[in-house]
Amino acid sequence: MSTSENRPFRILGLQQIAVGGLDLGALRNLWVDTLGVEKVGDYESESENVREDILQLGSGPHAVEVDLMEPLDPESRPKVNDPALNHVGLWVDDLPAAVGWLDDQGMRFTPGGIRKGASGHDICFVHPKGNDEFPLSGEGVLIELVQAPDDVIAALTP
Repeated sequence: MSTSENRPFRILGLQQIAVGGLDLGALRNLWVDTLGVEKVGDYESESENVREDILQLGSGPHAVEVDLMEPLDPESRPKVNDPALNHVGLWVDDLPAAVGWLDDQGMRFTPGGIRKGASGHDICFVHPKGNDEFPLSGEGVLIELVQAPDDVIAALTP
């Protein structure tokens, strides 16, 4: 395994958490109406089987996104509601370099490669389970790697 000295990217901080359930209204009632977290957008994708409310905690480059997700079809995959804490997103300073390097290390990614995510940032997902070809994984957790914009990179770089 390579050491951090030759890793061509840095994980800068937590970008998001994603919570799934079968009833987006119930999630919204908890997170927006009861807890008071601000809704800043929404997103829907048939290919990802998801309808989302996009919330935000904090502001500026230190803001953390909270995605509330329900499946468009509860019988189809991906099942964005199972597990309920669906994934965590991490800011990355150089997503293409990270994906290339991690792939060389044997990291398993979900299908789809680097693409635009719900908030407009380039993203890709580390698969929660490894396999024979790609033994490294999220060890049971789906991890979204998110290309940090310049202001986030500047704010979160030591």
